[in-house]
Amino acid sequence: MRPRHAGRQSGFSMIEVLIALLVLAFGLLGLAFMQTLNLRYTKSAQQRTQAVNLASELLDTMRANRSQLAAYAMVEEEFDSIDAAAGCPTLAAATVARNIERWQCEGREALGPGAFAEVTVSGAPLVTVSVHWAEDNMDSLSGAGEIELETTL
Repeated sequence: MRPRHAGRQSGFSMIEVLIALLVLAFGLLGLAFMQTLNLRYTKSAQQRTQAVNLASELLDTMRANRSQLAAYAMVEEEFDSIDAAAGCPTLAAATVARNIERWQCEGREALGPGAFAEVTVSGAPLVTVSVHWAEDNMDSLSGAGEIELETTL
């Protein structure tokens, strides 16, 4: 006696397997894309954290030397001579000029060669520190790296 459904197939057809593989492939591509975006945004967040820490450090340095507040004012052009590619030198005495030079070098080292800051001391003791840098590998955020801290010393 023959089984009742001898002419029928059991299991999956080739088209079902191909469709399942296609769905799986698109899912894996989506995961890979999400991982790439995650790495980019993590780098951006790291740069923002470093910029905030640098600005806070400068404000603390200024707070410790309130009698020289006006000397800490700076503009973008003052960063033109800073090259942090070889690392920042350790400076012996802690003068205002050396504090600024060290801080500028650390900023370029942490945020890239195009990083700069603008420090405004208006009607002391009001101080504004704006740090600018180029976002790495972020076309949608290109040139958008900027934080600003303002405080009264």
